[in-house]
Amino acid sequence: MSALAYVGVRKTFGATVALEHFDLALREGELVSLLGPSGCGKTTALRIAAGFELPDAGTVTVAGSDITRVPAHRRNMGMVFQSYSLFPNLTVELNVDYGLRSRKVAKAERARRVARMLELVQLSHLAKRYPHQLSGGQQQRVALARALAVEPQVLLLDEPLSALDAKVRTTLRDEIRRIQTELGITTLFVTHDQEEALAISDRVGVMSEGRLEQLGEPTEVYRQPASAFVARFVGSMNELAATGRPGGGVDVGGVGLPVPDGRALRPGAAGSLLVRPEDVRLEPLDGDGDGAGLRGTVVTQVFAGPSTLVKVRVDAVDALVTADVPGAAPYAAGDRVAVHVDTARAIVEPAAEVAS
Repeated sequence: MSALAYVGVRKTFGATVALEHFDLALREGELVSLLGPSGCGKTTALRIAAGFELPDAGTVTVAGSDITRVPAHRRNMGMVFQSYSLFPNLTVELNVDYGLRSRKVAKAERARRVARMLELVQLSHLAKRYPHQLSGGQQQRVALARALAVEPQVLLLDEPLSALDAKVRTTLRDEIRRIQTELGITTLFVTHDQEEALAISDRVGVMSEGRLEQLGEPTEVYRQPASAFVARFVGSMNELAATGRPGGGVDVGGVGLPVPDGRALRPGAAGSLLVRPEDVRLEPLDGDGDGAGLRGTVVTQVFAGPSTLVKVRVDAVDALVTADVPGAAPYAAGDRVAVHVDTARAIVEPAAEVAS
């Protein structure tokens, strides 16, 4: 039985289709991220689970019980928003206590839960402070503690880190994962930040135009994207103009390259070959270089600590390709290089899709 499930959910706002044939099932205790660009439907899906929006069709269940038409205040959900939504006139501990008091939880039990939650988010020493006396990261921890204090069946997080600076985001992201794992609470996390989703999720759902393009473990979504959209949105991709070859594979600038089974273009058909930077390998060339294969000229390189991102202009297709080279790359602008492309994980996109 799924902890939270959407079955055939559809939602429109006037002529705009926000969700279409949306199916998603969260397992007990897992964290699933919905990832996608603005307007893809991820926040609408979360608001439907919370009860803030009603679907036009389909059902939503929690632990097998249909909650599709249950009012928001009667759903046992914890929600954390992008804006902290704290009560400015209440102290930290009273903010965390608010949901418990509204549920008429006994005073002693309220005190126990508030203390436990503040300890969990490491804010016990700030219990008597007011929101304006806290940093943004601390305020979001209070919001998280308040959502968890009511012991919800499902925790819903709507871009809770997007208002924070990069360093605080990373720290709080890791804290959310630690707390979620420790409590074993089923969590739906909405974000447009791919790094965030890949870092903390058990599974990632990539959305586009109201549909779930792919749902899988972070490594699967990154290494085996189900579509060109997923490949482009999750991580970075090199794109090379390609033409289908008789007998399979593609032609890139006169060089024949194999492609994964089922991804070949029709012979003579135009399209694009999408390859990750880490699947591009460079070798130095003397002069212009001789023999078959792709060749190019180094344009720029950016040292990124463990690796260097080297941009090369490939002669045959007049396109820039980025190679992720381990360590400090031994190249400079103007160097001639051979460009070797590993296509085992490549995506091939027909030209008709490119145009659309």
